[in-house]
Amino acid sequence: MYNRIFFFFFLFAVAVKSQQIKVLDTDTGDAISNVAIYNSDKSKVALTDFDGLFDIAIFSKNERISIKHLSYELLKTSKSQILKQGNKAFLVMKPEQLDEVVMSVSKWEQQKKDIPNKIVSIAARDIAFTTPQTAADLLQNSGKIFVQKSQLGGGSPMIRGFSTNRLVLSVDGVRMNNAIFRGGNLQNVISIDPFTIKNTEIIFGPGSVIYGSDAIGGVMNFYTETPEFSENDSLRVYGGANYRFSSANTENTINAKIGLGKKKWAALTSLTYNSFQDLVMGSHGPDSYLRNSFVRTSVGVDELVTNQNPRTQVSTGYSQVNLMQKLRFKPNANWDLRSGIFYSETTDYPRYDRLIRPSRDGLGLRSAEWFYGPQKWFMGNVQVNKKGKGKFYDGFKVSAAYQRFEESRKNRDFKDVTLNSSKEKVDAFNVNIDLENRKIGDFRLYYGGEYIFNKVHSQGENNNIVTGEIVDAPTRYPNGSSWQSLAGYVNSEYRAKPNFTLMSGLRYSHVWIDAIFDQTFYLFPFDDAKLSTGALTGSIGFSWFPKADLQVTFNGSTGFRAPNIDDIGKIFDSEPGAVVVPNPDLEPEYAYNVELGIQKNFGDKLVFKGATYYTYLVDALVRRDFYFNGNSELRYQGELSNVQAIQNAAKAYVYGFEFGLDAFLSDHWSLSSNLTITEGIEEDSDGTDTPARHAAPTFGDFHIIWKNQKLRTSVFLNYNGELAFNDLSVSEISKNFIYASDKNGNPYSPSWYTLNFRFQYNLNPKVVASLNLENFTNQRYRSYSSGIVAPGTNLILGVGYKF
Repeated sequence: MYNRIFFFFFLFAVAVKSQQIKVLDTDTGDAISNVAIYNSDKSKVALTDFDGLFDIAIFSKNERISIKHLSYELLKTSKSQILKQGNKAFLVMKPEQLDEVVMSVSKWEQQKKDIPNKIVSIAARDIAFTTPQTAADLLQNSGKIFVQKSQLGGGSPMIRGFSTNRLVLSVDGVRMNNAIFRGGNLQNVISIDPFTIKNTEIIFGPGSVIYGSDAIGGVMNFYTETPEFSENDSLRVYGGANYRFSSANTENTINAKIGLGKKKWAALTSLTYNSFQDLVMGSHGPDSYLRNSFVRTSVGVDELVTNQNPRTQVSTGYSQVNLMQKLRFKPNANWDLRSGIFYSETTDYPRYDRLIRPSRDGLGLRSAEWFYGPQKWFMGNVQVNKKGKGKFYDGFKVSAAYQRFEESRKNRDFKDVTLNSSKEKVDAFNVNIDLENRKIGDFRLYYGGEYIFNKVHSQGENNNIVTGEIVDAPTRYPNGSSWQSLAGYVNSEYRAKPNFTLMSGLRYSHVWIDAIFDQTFYLFPFDDAKLSTGALTGSIGFSWFPKADLQVTFNGSTGFRAPNIDDIGKIFDSEPGAVVVPNPDLEPEYAYNVELGIQKNFGDKLVFKGATYYTYLVDALVRRDFYFNGNSELRYQGELSNVQAIQNAAKAYVYGFEFGLDAFLSDHWSLSSNLTITEGIEEDSDGTDTPARHAAPTFGDFHIIWKNQKLRTSVFLNYNGELAFNDLSVSEISKNFIYASDKNGNPYSPSWYTLNFRFQYNLNPKVVASLNLENFTNQRYRSYSSGIVAPGTNLILGVGYKF
């Protein structure tokens, strides 16, 4: 009798549990609370709880059900269909919402609508749709950031007229900027694996209050995926695999992930391998971009040979591996402990723009070899998060990270037997303490401190490729030099009215440099460089909604960049016939910025966004002519070269306009467009004005999008404006071999456009397939300041599986 009763209740419990449905985000897999579920006449209504659960038992088997949330597309389905999908319903996020949460401005979650800065968020769903080859392409695909490429293995973002060491790059809140980040183009962004990114947030304009030195033009924050817990103490196993192929460089990319989760412990592992062959350019464009010849070396003998297919950019391919391992422990609702290990390594990859430099007599090529050695990046970080009512906080984070950067350069002139080599390693330590205080009504306070220490190791050698003899050579940087920074900041948010939020912040940073110069190869007029300098930066701004559908933002801020080891102690050839030497007498450069933004929503059918800004840079660290031991010329790697050095020798100002438009024509059709206009001027100490090197040409895009629950497709246009000869900076004019020639024979950067198509189809909740056709009119173009020519027609195929 009792057995039968127990068996009956057991079956009843199983049946009840089987009626529990979970509503999840299609891209992230996160549970969605406060979702409304109702039938056609709304006589039956349910609501998901905090864990995204609701009871579907009130609906009959074949009854049509609508599942609705303000931030997601409406899903119409049936009870039977949901049960077939394992008691799960998946919703697709709508386009950007005004109530979107961001973390970059204070390192704590804030409503985006309350922030006066311009912030662009790129979610995992958008990354999956654009299927970027590298993290640099991820940024470029947003349509809001210009990316320069000197070679296939690279990508240097430009934001509001600034680039490289005037932008901050961070992963999970840890700065990747190190003591040898240079003013020339950087490749470090490709160390970040797009398959592991959950969200990317880009701050436009100075962000020095939170991020310190280098945050003049903007900040790029990459937040990677976190391990997921089990709903109970049973072991949860999840993961997936992805494959990507692109025809323009015969790319083969494979990614695999696996996660394990229990109620308090979770782990996530990701591994990605990329293989890229030589890139093929388009058919229609300047003939001067063609790769007509290249150098082939056999048994130590160089030979200039004809390229049988001039559209193939010989010596651009490389391969790369990325590994991520994360652990997470959450013993209770208040404590959250996280750790992450990242490793990225490339093979040798050629610097294409140096391989196409003409020889001094103009009859051949200057370099037989010019390549970067393996670029390696390791990061291990630990973060402790605490929520709760402390005496001075409602939450705090303590994080510590160690990074190891390794890079090298190897070059050899045509028919020269000496391969010049330099190798650099940087050990970087970061410690951050960040606190949040919400105790004072409508006033929030964010404050904390940061300590950074960098140690630079540099070595140089010359290798005779015939005899194998290796001898010491000058190092690129002072070996054993150090760069360190200590800072404290406070940032506040005050909601004066429901429609008006004021934000302000202040930070003081102190920087120390210690470098000793080796006198073996060059008799420096100094033995060492010691720098101790401080910088005070601040910001103030507001976000105002005069109407519910109209937002106005204003922000005034300052930023700074302290000299680093690259500025003070570098020796290298910057361009043909010029060599940069150390200069220990440097001071920080400062930026003063104002910006005004507007966003107008027309009945949820049309959203217009606009921003304008002006940035003034003083004591700018720029490369200018210099005297070394009283001489204006120096013999470097066998060539008599003009001496230059980084100096506080200029002022600069940059201003521009940024526009965005989203139109929602129906449940399926929408339009999206972006336009960026930038102007920049550098003013030398003698009052001469020249165009700023990193002010990108006018660029934009226009997308026509169609989508439903399973299919998303887009036809779009990318375009760049022209930069005439008179608009090129002096340093760019000297690199005329990467530019087209105008009617007067002067170098210039032509305008260009591409037509493109994207297609993504969810076969089921576990399998997604994509097909992209980029540049299908096969244009031959080279983006401004880039050495490599962009891909021609490029077919990209992808398939992803998750469980």
